[in-house]
Amino acid sequence: MNAPMGLRERKKQRTRETISDTAITLFLEHGFDQVSVVDIAAVAEVSKPTLFKYFPTKEDLVVHRFADHQTVSSTVVAERPPGVSAIDALHQHFLDGLAARDPITGLNDDDDVLAFHHLVYSTPSLVARVSQYLAQAEEALARALADALDSDRAITAALLAGQVIATERILASVNWQRIVAGRSADEVHPEAVADADHAYALLRHGLAEVAPQK
Repeated sequence: MNAPMGLRERKKQRTRETISDTAITLFLEHGFDQVSVVDIAAVAEVSKPTLFKYFPTKEDLVVHRFADHQTVSSTVVAERPPGVSAIDALHQHFLDGLAARDPITGLNDDDDVLAFHHLVYSTPSLVARVSQYLAQAEEALARALADALDSDRAITAALLAGQVIATERILASVNWQRIVAGRSADEVHPEAVADADHAYALLRHGLAEVAPQK
């Protein structure tokens, strides 16, 4: 069990959440490029140096939420039950995310989540920062897969990690597109599950076996 946070840690966590929530509210109201770090610090009632202590870049005020997922896939692989393959564990984790309507899977129709998604993916600098987080997630997953796979070739783990991260990003993007088109998460869920099953079949068996060349 994790030890409970002390008063100092709780205060720091509240400050971090206040700064981030303030920034995202302002960005949604006025646009990312129209709001300065000075504006955010003033509304959050912190100094500019304090803000940067919690968030090194303006983009991190928004996309730090993606950082929470950087080690999720690698943890799923490292902590999978005995006898469960790495791919099976990752597949089940993604299906669980769909069932829980985890925004990272793209299957979430909450208005606030949709607004946040639009903010991120309509702002080039935020898209670039998300790409950096995805690259770091890929590196973490490659390390976990290197330990899990029965192979002495590091390239195997790196290639598979890249395929997993890209696959889940595409699945999420397709789900978002369906939601933005006006469909509900509940309506899209069966298709999202079928797509995930198909995608992970490709990862397990390769394109040639699932869709052989004519």
